[in-house]
Amino acid sequence: MRRFAIAVVALALLGMTSGCGEDEPSTSSDEPVVIDITFEGDSVDPAGERVSVKVNQPVELVVKSDSAGEIHVHSNPEQQFSYSEGTTTLPLTIDRPGLVEVESHDLEKVIVQLEVE
Repeated sequence: MRRFAIAVVALALLGMTSGCGEDEPSTSSDEPVVIDITFEGDSVDPAGERVSVKVNQPVELVVKSDSAGEIHVHSNPEQQFSYSEGTTTLPLTIDRPGLVEVESHDLEKVIVQLEVE
């Protein structure tokens, strides 16, 4: 009986540790979605791409620019962010589902569309 108990404990421990070290994608909405944005002269990249995010999921807009400017987020309520020449990280969250455009009014271009689910 003692050997049986030891075998059961060993199998239980093996089952508990077998998942360790596996790379499974995280589905946590707490992890930020990072969107790299590059402004050079009159161009911006990305240019209107769609990115899926969850409601209240943090989004980081990492802006690399050759001059200072502003980004407008057409959420409800609307949001506006200033960035400097160089690299600026702008934190953003959207609290309602829908399609939200992020754009540069100066360039009159949509940078990215957030599909908020």
